[in-house]
Parts: sequence; structure tokens; C-alpha cells
Amino acid sequence: MVAARPPRPRSLMGHDHSQPGHSHAPAGVSTRTLAAAVVITLVFSTGEAAAGWWAHSLALLSDALHNLADSGALALSWYGLRIAARPSHHGMTFGYHRVGILAALVNAISLVVIAIFIGWESIVRFLHPEPASGMLMVVVAAAAVAVNTVISLWLRKGAANDLNVRSAYLHMVGDAVSSGGVLVAGAVVILTGSTLADPVVSFAIAGLILWSSWGLLRQTTAVLLEGTPPGTDMDAVVSAISGVRGVINVHDLHVWMVGPGVVACSCHILVAEQSIREGRQVLRAVVQEVEQRFGISHTTVQVEVEGCEATDMYCNPQRLGT
Repeated sequence: MVAARPPRPRSLMGHDHSQPGHSHAPAGVSTRTLAAAVVITLVFSTGEAAAGWWAHSLALLSDALHNLADSGALALSWYGLRIAARPSHHGMTFGYHRVGILAALVNAISLVVIAIFIGWESIVRFLHPEPASGMLMVVVAAAAVAVNTVISLWLRKGAANDLNVRSAYLHMVGDAVSSGGVLVAGAVVILTGSTLADPVVSFAIAGLILWSSWGLLRQTTAVLLEGTPPGTDMDAVVSAISGVRGVINVHDLHVWMVGPGVVACSCHILVAEQSIREGRQVLRAVVQEVEQRFGISHTTVQVEVEGCEATDMYCNPQRLGT
């Protein structure tokens, strides 16, 4: 839609979603799938914690704690998906897409806290080793690997396009790997009777959790700071817009991620003297170009003829009162 903008009569503002296939909802997993995963993980982590306590295995207890955090992560992701599906309104004009990002951030922070706790307990166990039941470790860890692998496969498709689901997916993949480590530690205990295998694996689990949480923490923070979405080549965006017929210059360009599957863009384009109909055609061409080439689904373009300096590519907004 193109409408006159009173403060600047030689400028047109437009926002166009008329392209076929436009959607704010990314393809992902259903809330029912996540709910089932929450219940399964919660029940299993409780049993694993009891087994770890009985077996005097720090690795098994660490894995149970990680699994318990997984159930919380899955619950947060489930809640995020439900809330994000709510329609936008006057108080939330972009809807609730950021709820999923907040859930992902909480999940990432929880992973860091768990990793620090497990690492500390591993050091304590190094200094004061305790014998562990290798057979019980192997049996419970094998079951944990199976459960976490199945749930990871459920979440894999949705993790590709949704940071919220990806946070839960990383929890489950990390726990499947850590459970495999517990299994190996149990086998070592059975074969050698070593008391060090248990804390060594626990420390490795802590490192794995930290490694998996760092990328997620960085991505969610970038979204909340309205940074450029990963993989977006801003020079290519500028070239694409500038290459649209009728565009003389592009400036005041911003590209950011609102939430899962919702990438927004705003920019000013400079065109030659022309009719409103011609300006609208240029505007629609720009919107279509950035959506088709970069997957930017929510674009606002201001078409200008005069009155704006086209020298500031990424504008620096002036603060009120300065």
C-alpha cells in the first residue's frame, strides 16, 4: 500500500505483503509433540537421578540433571510456540514472536549454569573419589541415549528455522551425547574398577554443555539486540535493492529478526520525479526482490524524490532531547 506522508509531501511510504506464500509462521514441530517430549523427559530424568544416587555415580547424576533441564527447556519451547501463535493486536503489533526468543535465551543461560555446577562437582569428585556401580551406569545411560535420540529426531526439522525449537533440540542432542559418555564411563568402571572415569566423563559433559550453549546464547542475544540475521549479506541486499529498475539510491537500511521465521527490513529509496503509480511499482519491485532473494518477509520502503540526504547507508537515529 502506498500513502502520502504529510510531513514530507515528496515522499511515499509503502509496506507490501501481497506476494503469494507470505507467512509469519515457520515450519516446525507441533505443541503436542513438545508436550509429549516434556512428559517423557521429566519421568525419565527422575528415574535416572534415583539410579545415579543409588549407584554413587556423579556422571549419571549429572546426566539426570541435564535431562531435568531438558524437560524445562522443552516446556519453555512448548510455551513459546503456544504464545507465538497468538495474533497481533494494538498492544503487540508484531505479535508474540519474541516469546520464543526469550525462551531460547533462558534455555541457553540454564545450560551455562548447569555446566558450571557439573564442572565444580567433577573437581570435588576428583579430589574425593567414590566407587560407582558400573553396571547400573551402563544400563541407565543406554536407556537415556535411546530416549534422547528419539526426542532429538522429533525436533530436528523444526530446529532448522526456529531458535526456540533449536534451543530444545540442542539440549536433547547434547544430552544424548553426554549419556553416551556415561555409558562409556560405566564400561570403564566395569572393566578396570577405576574411580576416575566417572568424574572425567562428568567434566567432559560440562564442557560439551558449555560449547553447545555458546552459539545459542550468541544468536538469541543478537536477535534481542536487533542485529542482522546470521547469513544475511548486507552488501548483497544493498546491491539487490539498488539494482531494481527506477531506484537511484538506497539508504537508512535496517534488517533484523523479529522472531522465528520473521525477518524485517526497512529502507529509504531515492527515485526520479514520477507519478504515485510509478513510485508504487518501484516499491513493490523492491519488496518482491528482497523477499525472493533473502527471505525477508516484512519490508517497509519509503520512496523519496527529494528532501533526504542519500549518504547514510545505515542511519544513526537522533536521541530525543539532543
